[in-house]
Amino acid sequence: MSDLLERLRGRGWRLTSQRRVVAEVLDGEHVHLTADEVHARAVALLPEISRATVYNTLGELVGLGEVLEVATDGRAKRYDPNAHHAHQHLVCSGCGAIRDVHPQGDPLAALPASERFGFTVSGAEITYRGLCPACTNRP
Repeated sequence: MSDLLERLRGRGWRLTSQRRVVAEVLDGEHVHLTADEVHARAVALLPEISRATVYNTLGELVGLGEVLEVATDGRAKRYDPNAHHAHQHLVCSGCGAIRDVHPQGDPLAALPASERFGFTVSGAEITYRGLCPACTNRP
């Protein structure tokens, strides 16, 4: 059983066949699918699943804190099931591919007190950008 399915079962979230399929599609390392990609993969497993059900399920998973919604550079939002492991993202500026990365150190420590303007900082989201190997090697 996937990590996401185990977490949802542990929360007592009712796993209908539609919800289970969405969770199964999101399973895996470095998964950052758009809602349309989730729907296309879910339809392959459960042909009767509707786009609305996929969107609603994704919204519920984000609301529960079990899936992260990742928005980059005006592209379609992507959904990241790696919500419980600290990480940042590496995004290809060419094709939009996203990878989870785990830089060393505390990103909050990189912001000096003089740059916090009195804020009590509770988190940081850092996005690294560049070109993936496939985009770098395009003619």
